[in-house]
Amino acid sequence: MDITDTETVWWNKVKEEVLQLLSSKENGLSSDEVKARLKIYGENTISKGNKNNALNILLSQFKNWLTLILIFAAIVSFARGEHIDSVVILSLVILSSFFGFVQEYKAEKTLLKLKKLIKHKASVYRDGRIVQVDSAQIVPGDIVELVIGDIVPADIRLIGSEELLLNESVLTGESMPVEKDHEAVIGKDVMISDMKNMVFMGTSVFQGNGIGVVTATGLKTQFGKIAESVKSPETKTEFQSQIDNFSKFLFKVIVLMTVFIFVSNVALDKGVSDSFLFAIALAVGIAPEMLPAIITVTLSQGAMRMAKKKVVVKRLSSVEDFGNIDTLCMDKTGTITKGIFSLHDYIDAGDTRDDQLLIYALICTSGISQHSEGGSNPTDIAIWQSAMSQKFRKKVKGYKILDENEFDYDRKRMSVLAKMDEGNLLISKGAPEAILDVTKYITISNKQRSVVFNTKKKAEILEKVRGYESRGYRVIAVAMKEFNESDAFPEDEKNMIFMGLLLFKDPIKETTVSAIKRFLDLGINLKVISGDSETVTKSISREAGIVFNDDQVVTGEMLKDVNDADFMEYSRSGVVFARLTPDQKYRIIRSLNYEGHIVGFLGDGVNDVPALKEADVGITVEGGSDIAKEASDIILLEKDLKVLVDGIEAGRKTYGNVMKYILNTISANYGNMFTVAISSLFLKFIPLLPSQILLNNFISDIPLFAVATDNVDSGFMKKPNKWNLGYIKNFMITYGFVSGFVSTFFDMLLILPMVYVFKVNTEVFRTAWFVESSISEMLVTFVIRTKLPFYKSRPSNWLLGLSGISIVIVILMSVLEIGVFDFVRLPYFVWVLIFFDLIAYFFVTEIVKKRFFRRFESGK
Repeated sequence: MDITDTETVWWNKVKEEVLQLLSSKENGLSSDEVKARLKIYGENTISKGNKNNALNILLSQFKNWLTLILIFAAIVSFARGEHIDSVVILSLVILSSFFGFVQEYKAEKTLLKLKKLIKHKASVYRDGRIVQVDSAQIVPGDIVELVIGDIVPADIRLIGSEELLLNESVLTGESMPVEKDHEAVIGKDVMISDMKNMVFMGTSVFQGNGIGVVTATGLKTQFGKIAESVKSPETKTEFQSQIDNFSKFLFKVIVLMTVFIFVSNVALDKGVSDSFLFAIALAVGIAPEMLPAIITVTLSQGAMRMAKKKVVVKRLSSVEDFGNIDTLCMDKTGTITKGIFSLHDYIDAGDTRDDQLLIYALICTSGISQHSEGGSNPTDIAIWQSAMSQKFRKKVKGYKILDENEFDYDRKRMSVLAKMDEGNLLISKGAPEAILDVTKYITISNKQRSVVFNTKKKAEILEKVRGYESRGYRVIAVAMKEFNESDAFPEDEKNMIFMGLLLFKDPIKETTVSAIKRFLDLGINLKVISGDSETVTKSISREAGIVFNDDQVVTGEMLKDVNDADFMEYSRSGVVFARLTPDQKYRIIRSLNYEGHIVGFLGDGVNDVPALKEADVGITVEGGSDIAKEASDIILLEKDLKVLVDGIEAGRKTYGNVMKYILNTISANYGNMFTVAISSLFLKFIPLLPSQILLNNFISDIPLFAVATDNVDSGFMKKPNKWNLGYIKNFMITYGFVSGFVSTFFDMLLILPMVYVFKVNTEVFRTAWFVESSISEMLVTFVIRTKLPFYKSRPSNWLLGLSGISIVIVILMSVLEIGVFDFVRLPYFVWVLIFFDLIAYFFVTEIVKKRFFRRFESGK
């Protein structure tokens, strides 16, 4: 029997009936029951139809316009009776496509491996106790706990809830949080948005907590049904958009050049079909048709390098943006510091320890109301785990929590209503300023003064707080009052009694100072964005080695009610930001984006989600909230700045290698094909057969797959390198033209003697030119791959090895007289001409490169 019958109206039934129908109980399933149900229902995953499976990757190799044109050219050749040429062209198309398929398929497998490193956990009752399990292992009937920040792992009928609000925008489009109530009575025929006692896969907990039983998993969930019918395209990164623009620009250039060559050769009476095949082959020779495959391979290898550095990429296209981050915004807690708070001391207004203060602090933790030791709040955990609090824990657990007002960034405090022996007490803790705002009385040495807590005394306490914060302490204040109601609201937090201060320490990590220095060496601007106090944030930032002036410190108070222009100026000039709200974090990221920066933001909490989405590169950690991981592009398996800077270096190296391929294609392909095009206008025959041009293009591309493994110059690594289409165009027009002219000049040094002095036949001419143009394309790679003189930058062993093998293959084509391509054995004097021509071309190209980069980078 299928207990998850989709016709069952779970929301219309009481919880006892729901549990009975699902063969479950409130303390959860046993491990054996889970194993049995996994066999029946499968894993709790949604298959969106892997568009990058092997078949689709293979078919995609034949969908680009260049490949389709080549297939058409092969058909034309076959129709003319040139069967061998037709077979050769098709063979090269198939070989090239298969080679691209193998590389892209390996890259896709790499990405799938990376995705498996990202785990979404859920709190589930198994064998009568709460455990953390992978969401994929959840089955119908499981009892799941939900807290703020969780992404709901399946469709769940609530059986308990407390002030629970859900963000259901991914499912219903409703932007406002929706209230949930496990006791709600609902009719049968209602919309999803009206099912108050149900929560659905993919939605997230905005506030409160709840517990419920799983009614559907995987494709049987509401989210799964939608995912099956709708395919939502991924938004493009900045790099993807620029690659698209580059491809469109290149396409226009190729079309113009191809049409010109075709028309010119027809006008010279070289035959329409011959001219057509020649022009098509020339277009393919110019076009970087392997660009998608090489970019994919380079990105996947870059992603694997990053994974070894404990940096997981959620999608390959994020790698370049990650490497090119020029501004990194981060919190200090757990990033600069260890994130392990320890309670150092607890003192009242008279600087003496007051045990009652610590007891109230223990009661006022998120852990009490959730029956766990400290919940997930670092300060609460520190209070519970402190040796000083150990003797009070048992006593505190006996108190009953009647109500709770959770922490929010507007109030900057939280409170609980507790049933005590002496009556009900409302206890608040939070930022000292926020607690002092709601206090009227003061306690010193456990004696309440019935006088108004005056402004002078408040100022003295705040001064004391700043003194502690300047020494790196985080300070939390505690207040209380008698409250005889059974419910409490935030507006009841007033006229309270100030009990004292809790002092916490969070030391910086051992790797922080060296990591900060590496960030600065990479040319990255650092901004510390914290919700903590100004004094603490400044103290920790300085200890970490971040240099700033006092006028570069911005507080949330300074950002209140400022116009957009002033806010942007604060965002631009500020280095240390303190006491920020989540909305202010988001606006800072947006302002920096608007100014053209590539912004990375590191955050792991629910409140960080808007900023994570707005950043060019959202970065979180494996231990972050589910919703933060969902919003991020990059996930750190270890929350350490060293891991982050290692990942940025790997991303920057990947971007550098992609650029090498693009620049090499522009230089080498355009140079050689420009010469072939020009020579066709004055030679009586077509200088290279279409099959020879395609073979040249295929062989010269083989070494470029090793570009992904190539070394990157230290100078390139020292600063972010934002994609610049203007630079690419300038390189194509200026360097490409000059390089083409140089290539043509040296090609003519080879052509003219062969044609007019030695009067070689057509087969020798074509073979010689094939050898010279193929090897020159591979040699020029070693010039273009670095801005330094070629001998000062060592290529990778793979690049050297594949280039050497490819050159040997080219030479053997002539030596072995491969007849299918009309190659013949070359006379010795032709080899001598080719050798000196290549040497001269290589060194002159090096000189041209040096002058180009000198002029371009000096702005001349």
